[in-house]
Amino acid sequence: MSDTNPTFDLERDAFGRLVLTDAQGERHAGVTPVRAFPLSAPGEGVSLVGGEGRELVWIDRVEALPAATRALLEQELAVRDFAPTLLKLHGVSSFGVPSTWTVSTDRGDTSFVLKAEEDIRRLEGGALLIASAHGVQFRIPDVKVLDRASRKLLERFL
Repeated sequence: MSDTNPTFDLERDAFGRLVLTDAQGERHAGVTPVRAFPLSAPGEGVSLVGGEGRELVWIDRVEALPAATRALLEQELAVRDFAPTLLKLHGVSSFGVPSTWTVSTDRGDTSFVLKAEEDIRRLEGGALLIASAHGVQFRIPDVKVLDRASRKLLERFL
């Protein structure tokens, strides 16, 4: 269902999941918001996707939503958009996968599990996006900015 002026209600259930009540009054638990253009137009083009992976509602502009709905949606999107910047790679448990990486990020020191080499995606301009086993996306805006030891460890996986 795609609609330029959606009529729906959004709330959280007892499990913390988003629940969409559509224009027909049908409830859809476990709805996931997905930005169409997360970098170039984060407040425009948001799809509310149901548990089966189908779009239930299209939102042209987040700012046009009622305040309570907008706040709930922005809160959920902030969790999904959480992508710490990896500043230094201290070590890896092994050069095969899965492996545990110990890193410093702009949000502090942490460790995460890399499940597969495919979880490291190359982006434009020498940037990388690394997905942890728990779904956290770690960004490296420019590999060349990393210190030599970090680049050397990272190259083993590229």
